[in-house]
Amino acid sequence: MKPRINFRYVFNIFSAIIVSITLAILFLSSYFTYSWTQSILHPARFSPTGNYLKENNIEYQDIELITKDGIKLSAWYTPPKNGAVILIAHGYNDNRTESLYVLFAKHDYGVLAWDFRAHGNSEGEISTLGYYEQLDVEAALDFALAQEGVEHIGAWGGSMGASTVLLTASERNEIKAVVADSAYPSLEDVLKLNMPIEFLHPLVKFFSETQSGAQIEDVNVEKVIGKISPRAVFIIDGWYGGAILMNSPYRLYDSADEPKQIWVEDGVPHLGTYAYHPQRYENRVIKFFDEHLLNK
Repeated sequence: MKPRINFRYVFNIFSAIIVSITLAILFLSSYFTYSWTQSILHPARFSPTGNYLKENNIEYQDIELITKDGIKLSAWYTPPKNGAVILIAHGYNDNRTESLYVLFAKHDYGVLAWDFRAHGNSEGEISTLGYYEQLDVEAALDFALAQEGVEHIGAWGGSMGASTVLLTASERNEIKAVVADSAYPSLEDVLKLNMPIEFLHPLVKFFSETQSGAQIEDVNVEKVIGKISPRAVFIIDGWYGGAILMNSPYRLYDSADEPKQIWVEDGVPHLGTYAYHPQRYENRVIKFFDEHLLNK
């Protein structure tokens, strides 16, 4: 006589296995997403040396900026010889951009460069890729406005710095002209680009927003770049990798109002235009600032 199969027992075992697997997947997904989010919120630190400035005989002052939320930022400042200062905002996981500092100083521009919060030698434990970093740009802007001999202020930004400067300029009309190199249209785009597993996006948003207090949807350059007009914007990008996937330069250019310029180079990586075309970059960027800050 064949033994009877206890279907309820088999069903319970099968259900327990399914529940266990589901819980394991949820736990591993949450752990992976939390760890990934933490690595983004806490970038590696690289201290600037100032060696390139010294090699090129650029005189500068070590200064400290204090943001409205009390973060101390380490910075350099060189007074202008032509009445105009350029704010230099570096990218994520980087520090003060010495090559651009030298470029602008050699053309008699004043220069103010700082390490964003949680970068370089500045205070702060969390990077929000453009949300609280707007307070850092404002601290630099307010310092520059208070300096003797400063009549005009422009800004150069790279990647995160570019997006942050554009966001700040949309609210602060003291920034008269912006060069945005490799800006991203929104933080949502960056999330989709760097976390291709779509079902994890809600977890990334949850962990990043609860840990930082920043709202991902509020970092949307494409939505506000048009407010910068009638001040000038120059969009620069290399048409390779992330720029193609996000269609970032053309989306930003189309959303901006006049006066605006765009320069996109095929085969150039993220933030690579200056390295690939240094003389053209210098000529075009200086011409842009000369025109829109000095009326040359």
